[in-house]
Amino acid sequence: MILTRLLPAPEFEDLLSTITRFASRELEPQVAEAEDHARFPRDAFRQLGKLGVLSLPHDEMYGGGELPDEVSLQVVEELAHTWATIGVGVTVHWASVHPLWRWGTDEQRQRWLPDLIRGDLLGAHCLSEPEAGSDPGAMKTTAVREKNEYVLNGVKAWITHGGEAGFYTVMARTSDEGSRGISCFLVPGDAPGLSAAPPERKMGLNGSRTSQVTFDNVRVSADHRIGDEGRGLPMALDALDSGRLCIAAVATGVAQAALEHASQYARSRVQFGQPLIDFQGVSFLLADMSSRISASRALYLDAARRKDRGAEFRRLAAEAKLIASDTAMAVTTDAVQVLGGVGCTRDYPVERLMREAKIMQISKAPTRFSVWSSDATTAINEELATSPAPETDTPAQGAEATPRSLSFTARLRRLGGRVDGLVISQG
Repeated sequence: MILTRLLPAPEFEDLLSTITRFASRELEPQVAEAEDHARFPRDAFRQLGKLGVLSLPHDEMYGGGELPDEVSLQVVEELAHTWATIGVGVTVHWASVHPLWRWGTDEQRQRWLPDLIRGDLLGAHCLSEPEAGSDPGAMKTTAVREKNEYVLNGVKAWITHGGEAGFYTVMARTSDEGSRGISCFLVPGDAPGLSAAPPERKMGLNGSRTSQVTFDNVRVSADHRIGDEGRGLPMALDALDSGRLCIAAVATGVAQAALEHASQYARSRVQFGQPLIDFQGVSFLLADMSSRISASRALYLDAARRKDRGAEFRRLAAEAKLIASDTAMAVTTDAVQVLGGVGCTRDYPVERLMREAKIMQISKAPTRFSVWSSDATTAINEELATSPAPETDTPAQGAEATPRSLSFTARLRRLGGRVDGLVISQG
C-alpha cells in the first residue's frame, strides 16, 4: 500500500512493512483464482497463524502480541487492501477468541487459546440468526442444562467460516429473562449435531465461506460455558462494537486499493494525446476519492484510540463503519468509472472491489442502522451493569489497554524472520 502512517512506536512501522511484504508475496497471487472459484483460503490462515497475525490483539502470556487496536486495525486494513476475504476472516477469528481471552477462566484459556492463536483451530462467531441479526436479544437458539452438560438447539445465520471452523463461539439462550437470558459457549467444530449448510452465493467475498450453522442436540460440558449464565449479551454486544471498527478498517483497505488501481490506470491510459490523469475532471475525482479515504481512516483510528484508552467508543465505531463503508462504495464505483468499459470486466480488480464494498455496507448491521444500534448497545450495557458481574467477568491477566511497544520488539523481529522463511520455504 502506498501510504505513510502515523503509528505509536517505530517498531509498528516495521510490523506494517512485514505485513505488506507477506500480502504481496503470499496472498496477492491467490486472490483472483480463489474469488472466481469461491475457494476458501484455509492455508493462508495457517500461514497467518504461524506469523502471529491471528493473535495480535491477545495476551502475550498465551503467545499473543497484545497490540493496541490502533495498530491491529491498520494490520487489518493492510490485509484487506490486498484481499478483503483475509481481512474479514482475521477479524472474525479475533471476535471468536475474544470472549475466551477476556472472560474465560485460566483453565479455559490454557486449554484452547494456544491452538487458536497458532491458527491450528480457526474460529467462527455465532451470534446472528435468521430472525435476530442486529438485535441479539431476539435470538432463539437455546442451551438447556442437563446435569453437567448443556444441550444446544437452534440455527445461526451468516456465519463466516461456517463449516470451515474448528471452534465456534456460540451465543445461546439459557433462560427467558430477556437480555439477561443469553450465555456464551465454546463448541468444537466436530461436535455431534453441529452442521453447516452449503455456503451462501454472495455477490462478493466469495473466498470467504458464509453459511447457516445448525445445532441439533449438540452437547457440551458445563466447562464450555464462558462466564456465568446470563452474561453472554455484553459479550455479544462487545463483539458487535469491535466488529464495526474492523469493518471500517476493511472497507478503508478496499477503498484504498480501488484508488490505487484507478490512479495507475489514469496515468497509463492515453486519450486525445494525453494521460487521463491530465484531464482536470479525472484528477479532481481522484483527489476527492483520496480525501474521503483519509477521512474514513482518521475516523476509525480515532475510535480505536479511544477504545485503547478505555474511553467510550461505541457510537464513534458505528459512525466509522457508516462513513468508511459508504466511502468504499463511492470510491470503488468511481474507480470503475475511471477505467470505463474495462472496469466492468474481471480483467481488472475494481469490479470485485465494488462488489466487496457493498457487503461492507451491510455487514455488522446496515450502515445507518448501526449508529442507532450502538446507542441501544450502550443502553443495554447500562441496564446489565446494575447486576453483579461474575468472578470471571474480568480481562485476562496483563490485558490493560496501554501499548506495550518495548516488549513487542523481539516478537516483531521473529515475525519478520517468519515471513522471509515462509517465502523461502515455499519457493
